[in-house]
Amino acid sequence: MTEDKWGDIQQDLLKTVGQNNFKTWIEPVDLADLNEGVATFHVPTNFIGNYVSQNYGDLIMHQLNQAGAGVQRMQFKVADQQPRRATAAAAAAPAATPASGATSLSAAAKAAAGSDTEMTGAPLDARFTFDSFVVGKPNELANAAARRVAEGGPVTFNPLFLYGGVGLGKTHLMHAIAWELQAHRPDLNVLYLSAEQFMYRFVQALRDRKMMDFKELFRSVDVLMVDDVQFIAGKDSTQEEFFHTFNALVDQNKQIIISADRAPGEIKDLEDRIKSRLQCGLVVDLHPTDYELRLGILQNKVDSYRQQYPELQLAEGVLEFLAHRISTNVRVLEGAMTRLFAFASLVGREITMELTQDCLSDVLRASERKISVEEIQRKVAEHYNIRLSDMIGPKRVRTFARPRQVAMYLCKQLTSRSLPEIGRRFGGRDHTTVMHGVKRIEELRSSDGQIAEDLEMLRRALEA
Repeated sequence: MTEDKWGDIQQDLLKTVGQNNFKTWIEPVDLADLNEGVATFHVPTNFIGNYVSQNYGDLIMHQLNQAGAGVQRMQFKVADQQPRRATAAAAAAPAATPASGATSLSAAAKAAAGSDTEMTGAPLDARFTFDSFVVGKPNELANAAARRVAEGGPVTFNPLFLYGGVGLGKTHLMHAIAWELQAHRPDLNVLYLSAEQFMYRFVQALRDRKMMDFKELFRSVDVLMVDDVQFIAGKDSTQEEFFHTFNALVDQNKQIIISADRAPGEIKDLEDRIKSRLQCGLVVDLHPTDYELRLGILQNKVDSYRQQYPELQLAEGVLEFLAHRISTNVRVLEGAMTRLFAFASLVGREITMELTQDCLSDVLRASERKISVEEIQRKVAEHYNIRLSDMIGPKRVRTFARPRQVAMYLCKQLTSRSLPEIGRRFGGRDHTTVMHGVKRIEELRSSDGQIAEDLEMLRRALEA
């Protein structure tokens, strides 16, 4: 097969895998030989050869056979240390450019890497600042630690390791630190990027034989910020370089900030020596949001949307309803609020409870987590140490009536059951009885601290 033919195949691969994947993985691969059904490729490193074989092998073989090559097997060999020949596809592919917008890599750090390394930091989101971060009990320690690091003073804990589930604010805090450092400590070289980007930069440096530039870049920064570090787990060569970079920066007393979706010791396939290093600083858990924090986030959203939709009216109870019902993910919560305001603006209506339930029916169903009326009744009965039969039975003494109203309130908040349906599950009661019970608990929640505490405890137990 001619070089031109392989170049045509690369062109097809470029269209299929995209510019970034092509430049990182396909462009370095040269077709060296095609003999007796075996295609031999030259690659810069074994790492690239193994990755291409596992992730693009079937696609490449398909394209070769489409071109009539009759390939039955492929093998990848590390090429001799000589310049790779240019291919038609490589010549046709436009050069990659850094992402537009503000990035977290200072000019000094870029200069240290050289103009052709393309090792820029990841873009920062202008929305993710400390001013827009709503603080509550679940994230107050993480916020305080992030603000301390963002001051750019002497390193007091290294690394700062932030971890938590999706949508709890890890990336928000990382961006906020970078913005704060850029604004108040422009003398510092700050580099923010994801662990996946770290891996791609490492592979590019291997491919282009620019490892010294790579090492110089990452060892010249004053603050290194790596988001979602769990993505390097299981990637031996990347972990090795990350470990050496980490050690070099710590030895120079440079600040390192890491985030992940779980604690260092719980990241599967992460080398023990890296786990140990990550645990030697301050490890902070961003806990799942509680009701108060979610309500604060929604109120913050409303304040910002008021500027865009000043004429919109928001009925009482809507924010409280959403803060109760959408409890798993802040991103889902904020997205729901965005949709609700946009919809109400388009139709020109007040945001009532009815409109909220209609507009967000799919989100509310997904967030329901299949909590049943029966489960709520059992949990409430256990909490107040009464028999289930007494709670749903006809007795009206306060010992049973108050838990019954609490259970009705939770059924209204945590399930999609209608008031008549809830009433039927409570001994065939009328929907007006349920409505009265729900209203009574809403009143007590703001005036009776014990009721408010009971409700939050029960809600957490049910959503766990």
